[in-house]
Amino acid sequence: MKAGPDMSVQLRPSQALRLWQQVSLTEVQGKEPDLTERQLAILLTIYLDPPPHTVRGLAEKLDVSKPVITRALDTMGALKLVSRHRDPSDRRNVLIKRTVEGALFVERFGDVVVAKAAELPL
Repeated sequence: MKAGPDMSVQLRPSQALRLWQQVSLTEVQGKEPDLTERQLAILLTIYLDPPPHTVRGLAEKLDVSKPVITRALDTMGALKLVSRHRDPSDRRNVLIKRTVEGALFVERFGDVVVAKAAELPL
């Protein structure tokens, strides 16, 4: 792992895959709920991209149907990682909001990625 001229981290494919494996193993072995790839993509989009987030907008961004987003949000809502509210200005829209529990989950996940990246062999 080394920094490129633009200061981005340069990984060989084998290092990138090893990092992904180690993060995944840590997640499934841990006490936190392990999310599906789709749920994690949705959650990171909600927490890393600026709001507002809607079911319709997430479906468009991830190129999936609105029911797919709704099912994922059902699970994440039950885990208190996100919450849903009707848009007061347009009752047809459902706004997805961040929660304290979700912010802590994402922060911990980021810490795991950083720790596992630091363990990668050169």
